[in-house]
Amino acid sequence: MHLLILGGTGRVGSKIVEQALADGHRVSVLARNLGNLGNLRTLGSNGNLGSIESIGNIGNLENVENLENVENAEKVKIQAGGLTLLQGDACLLADLRLAVDGVDAVISCLGTDGGTVLTTSIPLLIAVMKEQGIRRIITVGTAGILQSREYPHLLRYESPDSRRSSTRAAEEHRKAWELLACSGLDWTLVCPTYLPDGERLGSYRFEKDYLPDGGTSISTADTADFTYAQLQQKDFIGCRVGLAY
Repeated sequence: MHLLILGGTGRVGSKIVEQALADGHRVSVLARNLGNLGNLRTLGSNGNLGSIESIGNIGNLENVENLENVENAEKVKIQAGGLTLLQGDACLLADLRLAVDGVDAVISCLGTDGGTVLTTSIPLLIAVMKEQGIRRIITVGTAGILQSREYPHLLRYESPDSRRSSTRAAEEHRKAWELLACSGLDWTLVCPTYLPDGERLGSYRFEKDYLPDGGTSISTADTADFTYAQLQQKDFIGCRVGLAY
């Protein structure tokens, strides 16, 4: 399978990249700055972390002597084994069109980035997926857009007992969800609660439309594990899924 992973340099996305490559899939990652690959720099295999020049079993970037310098280049494409790194912006139609070419499914771990990244990128992504006949998309959102247990007619971020000091990010995630819901694509929206860094335990709770009762956290690694697993699952197509320990 060929996957496009948006947000693939982040805390959750980089772990999905690692799992997909370990399973023998081809993976494309779209990043604005290939000189700042974030968590991809510590990808490794079997728990042995390495540099970007030797990412696990996927081969070496032998043709790139100084990766830090590519940030000022024009559009760059780097291939290493099953991994393709594409320089581009998920908020630009042309970049997304190139990134989805030939892929079978899309996983998006994009955050709000303090602005309108989601509401800008998601309509464009839906459009190019439809152009190229790609149906499956899995995105990572926030538990704030799940239903409130105490006030089922409200989302968690809208409920009177919400502890959020600002609803801006939750509102951005909500708009992205609404766009997916009317897209006609086979979408799943994974909604983790508080996301500390941590190792994969492989044991967690999930629930359609609601956060599992009493759940207060879920590691980035287990969020990646569940999100990646949805590629082979059909139980939550067209659904939000709450995720917590």
